Amino acid sequence: MFLRLVATAWLRVAAAGLCLVTSLCVAAEPAVPLRPQKVAEGVWFVQGEAALGSAANRNYISNAGFVITGDGVVVIDALGSPTLGNELIEAIRRLTTQPIRYVIVTHYHADHVYGLQAFKAIGATILAHPDGREYLNSDTARRRLEASRQELSPWIDEHTRLVSADRWLDAAETTLRVGPLDFVIRHVGPSHTPEDVVVFVPKLGVLFAGDLVFRGRIPFVGQADSQNWIASLGRLIEFDPKVMVPGHGPASEMPLADLELTRDYLVYLRKSMREAAENLEPFEDAYAKADWSRFEKMPLFRAANRMNAYNTYLLMENPGSR
Repeated sequence: MFLRLVATAWLRVAAAGLCLVTSLCVAAEPAVPLRPQKVAEGVWFVQGEAALGSAANRNYISNAGFVITGDGVVVIDALGSPTLGNELIEAIRRLTTQPIRYVIVTHYHADHVYGLQAFKAIGATILAHPDGREYLNSDTARRRLEASRQELSPWIDEHTRLVSADRWLDAAETTLRVGPLDFVIRHVGPSHTPEDVVVFVPKLGVLFAGDLVFRGRIPFVGQADSQNWIASLGRLIEFDPKVMVPGHGPASEMPLADLELTRDYLVYLRKSMREAAENLEPFEDAYAKADWSRFEKMPLFRAANRMNAYNTYLLMENPGSR
């Protein structure tokens, strides 16, 4: 009890801006409650910061959505820490007393899934694509969690754990019915990750696109299958959504334009780096001469673009990936 009181007092000091002179100092201001934004009847989402995850922002850098159906709530993604997961539950409770029945995981990246244990604790059923099991059982996931416990403390700590799905959806497309609404869950990976799924609610015209779409910021490409990602973005157009909630950034009432922007960025990455690889041109020279003017003013360009380009350059060195 004493240690808990000490920890609470320490956090309050940090939040007031009177941080201890140490690398563990966190936010300068107290966190504000999550503020859900309504995008359609019964459909809401919360929007993370356009930033890299840090202790200061509590790893609140991704979006999560939820749909109040009349017969329970369906949540899409769980945010980047158990604390944020609990705050999302509280935000839902402020809008409805309906039970939270399902959480659909669009992909197993830390900023979308570290909040899952909060939903597991209240009995929600977690749904995901089975390709996510490879990540869950990997050294990469273990090392990432260990690093997060250091870099994102106190929001990620020794009690934070990776949570497996209760139900793995191995079909290319699954329809989940809750109350009067159908949720079309389509596997679109390997794209951003092997297990990517998107969620479409036909009756409301709302598409939850996960990290296939980074709206208003440069996407994180990593080791993604960018060729299939581009193709998957094209297939999302078939849904003809009225509103799209991306994995990062504000909701869109012009989904086609935003789908095209992410697609165009990936196409340009592949084109510029493929030409360099085919001509045996060094990466530094290729990066310097590429015309990034269309994208360079977008948030996180400096943080992500060079890494995206380098990973794509390495990919293009393999003729089979061109």
